[in-house]
Amino acid sequence: MSYPVTFEVNYPERLSRAKLLLKAFFGWFYVGIPHGIALWLYGIAAGIVTFIAFFAILFTGKYPRGMFDFVVGYQRWQNNVTAYLLFLRDEYPPFSGD
Repeated sequence: MSYPVTFEVNYPERLSRAKLLLKAFFGWFYVGIPHGIALWLYGIAAGIVTFIAFFAILFTGKYPRGMFDFVVGYQRWQNNVTAYLLFLRDEYPPFSGD
């Protein structure tokens, strides 16, 4: 069966213990604050775009490509930050939706 959405996190062969301790005690500060503020603003914009896209889909039957890419970028960025904060990744998350 093919799923329309997949979420993959590659298994890290080795994690840095120093980074793990740093993340455990200070991760919410040095990741949560800059990414949190940016994601909060991006999330508001994504919510507005989603609301507008609802009517575009209702009347045209298509999700406008630019709006779709904008919301997908937000979801990717949010998932990257969440994976980092939940110790699934060792690399600092980028400030982008790539």
